[in-house]
Amino acid sequence: MAYTNIDDPSAYFHTQLYAGTGSAQSITNDGNSDLQPDLLWIKSRSDSSFNALTDSTRGTSKRLYSNSTAAEESHADRITAFNSDGFSLGTSSLVNTNAYNYVAWQWKANGGTTATNSDGSTTATVQANTTGGFSIITWTGTGSATTLGHGLGVAPAMLIVKNRTTAVDWAVYHKDLTDAGYVIQLNTTDGEVDSGTNRWNHTDPTSSVFSVGSGQQTNQNTNSMVCYAFAEKQGYSKFGKYVGNGDVSGPFVYTGFRPAFVMIKNASATESWVIYDSTRSSNNPADLKLSPDTADSENDNSAIGGAAYNNIDILSNGFKCVKNNGATNGSGNTLIYMAFAEHPFTTSTGIPTTAR
Repeated sequence: MAYTNIDDPSAYFHTQLYAGTGSAQSITNDGNSDLQPDLLWIKSRSDSSFNALTDSTRGTSKRLYSNSTAAEESHADRITAFNSDGFSLGTSSLVNTNAYNYVAWQWKANGGTTATNSDGSTTATVQANTTGGFSIITWTGTGSATTLGHGLGVAPAMLIVKNRTTAVDWAVYHKDLTDAGYVIQLNTTDGEVDSGTNRWNHTDPTSSVFSVGSGQQTNQNTNSMVCYAFAEKQGYSKFGKYVGNGDVSGPFVYTGFRPAFVMIKNASATESWVIYDSTRSSNNPADLKLSPDTADSENDNSAIGGAAYNNIDILSNGFKCVKNNGATNGSGNTLIYMAFAEHPFTTSTGIPTTAR
């Protein structure tokens, strides 16, 4: 069996940097492979502005914000097209202010082509990429516990759900929270909380369906819902946990690839989510931080004591915490993460990746 089936992760996930112009423009991805994004997450690095998430199931004009409870908004002047290797922008200041710098994290599903899925008790609309382990699921809430098909063929390791109709918190399921009754919220600094059967009906996902309860966040009656579902793929994606040691030489986390993207949340404490990527931080330490739960501009981690305080090193087979801040390395705390590859540690033909 090959170590990985994905020798070029840029065909399924890509980080693209660009500069705003204030005028309509098209952004072409510079990865090794062409990638037409199906989930596009854009954040200004230059100023305090919202994290904007658009996907090809809901359509280019529909926007959600990871740092806000806001319901879905429509803005035709922001994303105008998903292209064969990138995307097109309108004139909106949120994603295209002249001379501002931006980052666009992108995931591939199925090119915008959806299918009706009746694997669960409630019919869903699903756009799945089984190779990359990513699907977009939409459904109408029922207000009572139900199951929904996700189309991945294996159990998802992480679910990110937003009520599109009502202003409520985002809900995140992660396989390494305490159990399936627990939830963590993408838009807040809160640690995990026990929601009982309210969010995930106290049931882990299976290879065909995931469960939701009766709560507003995941299944409010008659409301439109969206879920981004992620499954682990060897050599390409990893979803796990580690325990912080509170030391400047923090834990090493093995992923089996050199990460292109790492998002971390302290599940035990009130701390911001943090995102690092190898495109914005091309050398170690990776010290350019953005957070899904805040509109803050890019932070070089120099705010405390004049020294970087929650950086990581991106390595050929994982990442290492190199500071003792609670967001990435709280002593005795459980931290969860999601990571996507820049390169697999070993290719499908057995060639190892060199260190950074």
